[in-house]
Amino acid sequence: MSSIENVELTPDNYINRELSWIEFNQRVLAEAQDPNVPLLERIKFLAIFASNLDEFFMVRVAYHHQKAQVGSTRARPDGYAAIPLLDEIRKRVLDQIRQQYATLDQILAELANYNVFIKSVNELNSSEREALRSYFSEVVYPVLTPLAVDHARPFPFISNLSLNLAVLLHRRSNGEQLEFVRLKVPEMLPRLLNLGSTMSKYGQDATGLTDTFVWLEDVIADNLELLFPGMEVVEQYPFRVTRNADIDYEHEKEETHADLDDWIEETVRERRFGDVVRLNVPDNISARMLSRLVEELEITERDVHFMPGAIGLTALFALASVDRPELKYPAFTPRMPVGTDVNKNIFASIREGDILMHHPYDSFAPVEDFFRTAARDPDVLAIKATLYRVGRNSPIVQALMDARDNDKQVAVLVELKARFDEQNNLEWARALENKGVHVTYGVEELPVKTHAKIAMVVRREADGVRRYVHLSTGNYNSGTARQYSDIGLFTANPEIADDATRLFNRLTGFAPDTTYKRLLVAPEYLLDGILDLIEGEITAARAGKFARIAIKMNQLEEDAVIKKLYEASQAGVQVDLCVRGLCCLRPGVPRLSENIRVCSIVGRYLEHSRILYFHNAPPDRQLHLGSADLMRRNLYNRVEVVFPVIDPTMQRYVMRILETCLRDNHNAWEMLPDGSYIPVTPAEGEPVIDSQVIFIRDSYGIEL
Repeated sequence: MSSIENVELTPDNYINRELSWIEFNQRVLAEAQDPNVPLLERIKFLAIFASNLDEFFMVRVAYHHQKAQVGSTRARPDGYAAIPLLDEIRKRVLDQIRQQYATLDQILAELANYNVFIKSVNELNSSEREALRSYFSEVVYPVLTPLAVDHARPFPFISNLSLNLAVLLHRRSNGEQLEFVRLKVPEMLPRLLNLGSTMSKYGQDATGLTDTFVWLEDVIADNLELLFPGMEVVEQYPFRVTRNADIDYEHEKEETHADLDDWIEETVRERRFGDVVRLNVPDNISARMLSRLVEELEITERDVHFMPGAIGLTALFALASVDRPELKYPAFTPRMPVGTDVNKNIFASIREGDILMHHPYDSFAPVEDFFRTAARDPDVLAIKATLYRVGRNSPIVQALMDARDNDKQVAVLVELKARFDEQNNLEWARALENKGVHVTYGVEELPVKTHAKIAMVVRREADGVRRYVHLSTGNYNSGTARQYSDIGLFTANPEIADDATRLFNRLTGFAPDTTYKRLLVAPEYLLDGILDLIEGEITAARAGKFARIAIKMNQLEEDAVIKKLYEASQAGVQVDLCVRGLCCLRPGVPRLSENIRVCSIVGRYLEHSRILYFHNAPPDRQLHLGSADLMRRNLYNRVEVVFPVIDPTMQRYVMRILETCLRDNHNAWEMLPDGSYIPVTPAEGEPVIDSQVIFIRDSYGIEL
């Protein structure tokens, strides 16, 4: 049989991660295209698609831009050098954008049947335009700042993801000389302006206009002459730039930054000045205006994306939030997890046995209660936690500050390097420090992010000190807990508590040789632990036993894991992978991966839980949950925690969740060897298995 050492990764068996991600975003777009999805939810998926694409360009495309600029020819196993990859990305993304706008037109046409509109100014009657002109004069005009460009005034800086108007003017007294002005669309004003509210404000009849919107840039464009008296507007076009917004924390050196929080603040400020990696313009832009923008922004035509409609469709989140329940998914109330009791102290419940929570189907309230109860319980001695993305209004952070007010010892590791949440986390870290919380920002080496999701409460009880631990696949974030599918576990298991204690000592002190009995912790032990578990299945298969690996995760990219999974397939191990996002492994390749199946679930909730099952492992090591995807960054450059599910009842619950996802034939897509995906549909006579609808009825899914 083959072994991991002689499976060489090549373009024939390894898919480029960026192209695989584009396939994922195509599946997001497919939700918007699905006529069975409620109309305003389809609008939301269009906004999610646009938001995903923004981040993709700010981070991943920016990375390859940098490689192209320095002439790097190094390629990952997929074989793509930077420039050919950028060309392929552009080709695929532009095709998706055409689909995106065609889908938007179709959905808006259907929404019109429900009196929900986005209208252009040209479609409005005179009273409606007059009301918008009044709004412009009173609200918009005072905050606009036209910036002229001439021999004395250079082309202004264009901030990341800002929407702007490029305007060409000439003087009425001299029509030959064209003048250029940049006008930024104010970000503090609603991008989608409610026409009904505007009409009512200015004393006009708003009947039938409750859910009618106009784009703010259209209103500005319709009133440009008020900004430029004595000038004539020759042409105007909206445009939007995307800049390199990535901060390569993983390759920074801690010793060069004596004050980490100040450095984080500085790098976040600098992010807005990154190189331009994308210019969005309307597809009807004039050649002279496009040439001017390309020249001033110092980009190439490869970086220009032509939009057949409004630019910056993340603004569609506002339309998706319209209060029309009949055009959205049916609402449901998350249930209280099995094992919890609102009339019982949370610690008493955990003492009776482990508690498993499957969010958002199970309420996040017990997690918040865990922290709040600990903050005010006179017998609690200490609280320790890791915080990665906590959100703007965090009951958990508030509870940690309350705990300090109640003289608890509180130690928190706040990850300041959580991409795009740095400023928010920095503000929380300073608030915690001001309360006297012991706040740390990293572990010994700056390049290592702490991505683990773990909290521990130390409590004095009649029979001695007991430790209560919460571990999760998702963040301590009440907002995302309502949108992301994650699994959390409460336990008082002494061995896991011992490991949690050692882990926190590792995080806050100096303990590089820390070892663990139960937890698989990255970067030291997780990769080897997973490879050992895969090896166990290979050994069993070669001995003639049934062998199976089943893993649910967000992304799969790491070379050593992919090679080992190929080896497992060659040995006869059944490998079932549920990978929501990018997947660099090719399934179903004869004599290589014919025993590997890859599916992806994209639906109402973002699939975020990570589950790992190994059939022939010892019973207490068969099933793991955790914070880590099988990515290089997670396994080498982050502190991650993957934890075992030991209690037999909890194991059955997790296996039901896993099998329900693997059997989904409604939200699932199957990956083909070429990296494309096809929707999974029920076979004739087979029942529909919509995993997310099933979880709404029963948090643990189908009975096995």
